[in-house]
Amino acid sequence: MRHKIGYRKLNRTSEHRKALFKNMLNSLIKYEQITTTLPKAKELKPKVDKIITLGKKKNLQSKKNLFAELQSKTSVEKLSKTLSQRYEKRNGGYCRVIRAGFRYGDDAPMAVIELVDRDIEAKKVDLKKKTDTPKKEATTSKKPEIEKKTKTKK
Repeated sequence: MRHKIGYRKLNRTSEHRKALFKNMLNSLIKYEQITTTLPKAKELKPKVDKIITLGKKKNLQSKKNLFAELQSKTSVEKLSKTLSQRYEKRNGGYCRVIRAGFRYGDDAPMAVIELVDRDIEAKKVDLKKKTDTPKKEATTSKKPEIEKKTKTKK
């Protein structure tokens, strides 16, 4: 029986677990969709809901609590400005867990956790935009250098 077992320990120490979930929360807020193992995703879901609910409150104390939990100024700003407006009329259920098959290496069950009504462009935050100007081609070729080296050895 599983009585009085509150959460999954994920074979980690408490400090490691806390850091893991803080990093996953920051990534989920930044990209609005992440892929992870199923137990981690199931454990992250209530934490995300609590963080977004806290972000919907428009007072200084809630911002301080968010920063204490996330330790990222950009995540707190996105929560208080963008996500709080998006989920203003929604009463909970801000994210979903979708099963995504099994990992190739160790056959671990994988899942995608994403925010409901997510911004699809949020996944491309860190990608650099390609420039339209092509690189200048080298005027000298490598073949004459090789020929010169072979001539000097003779």
